[in-house]
Amino acid sequence: MRRLSGLVPAAFVFVCREVNKMEAWIRRIDIFSKSIGHTFAWCVLILTASTCYEVFMRYVLNRPTDWAFDMSYMMYGALFMMSGCYALSRNAHVRGDFIYRKWSNRTQAKVDLTLYALFYFPAIFAMVFTGAQYGYESMRILESSVNSPAGVPVWPLKMVIFVAGITLLIAGVSEAMRCLVCIRTGEWLSRSGDVEELEQVLINQHAEKA
Repeated sequence: MRRLSGLVPAAFVFVCREVNKMEAWIRRIDIFSKSIGHTFAWCVLILTASTCYEVFMRYVLNRPTDWAFDMSYMMYGALFMMSGCYALSRNAHVRGDFIYRKWSNRTQAKVDLTLYALFYFPAIFAMVFTGAQYGYESMRILESSVNSPAGVPVWPLKMVIFVAGITLLIAGVSEAMRCLVCIRTGEWLSRSGDVEELEQVLINQHAEKA
C-alpha cells in the first residue's frame, strides 16, 4: 500500500510535467503559425496594388501589362497555401459541428486525435513528399509561365507547396498535442488572442451584455 501511495503522487507529477511541456510547445508552434499568417497577409496588399495598377494601365492608358494575370494567381496561391497553418492554429477552418459541439471535451479531443492520425497526417505527408518532387523539378528547369510573354518564373510558387506542407505538418503536431492535453485535463487549452472576425466580436459583445 505504501508503494502504491507513493506511486500515485509520482505519476501525477509526471503527467503534470508532460502536460506543461506540451503546452509550452503548443504556444511556440502557435506563435510560429501566427508569424507565417501575418507575413503572408501582405500578399493581399500586393495583390490589390497590382490589380489596381493593371486596371489603370488597361482602361485609362490603354496599355495593359503582360504580367498581371501571373501576379494575381501567384499571390493568391501563396496566400491560400501558406495561411493554412495559421487558420488551423486559430481553429478557423470550416467545421460541421452540429453534433460535435454536443460532446464532452474529452470525446471531442479523442475524435479529433483519431481523425488527425487517420486522415490529416497521411494527407500532409503526401503533400510534403509530392510537393518536394514537384517543386524541385520546376526549380531545376527554372520553369516560367506560359500564360504571358513576360515569362514570369513560376517555380517559386510550386516550391511553396512543399513549404506549406511543412508548416501544416508542424501546426498539425500542435493540434494533436492540444488534443492530448484535453484528454488528460478535460479542458481545451485556450488559444492565443489575435485578430477576430467582426461576427465573433459582435457575438462576444452581445454575450457580455446579456
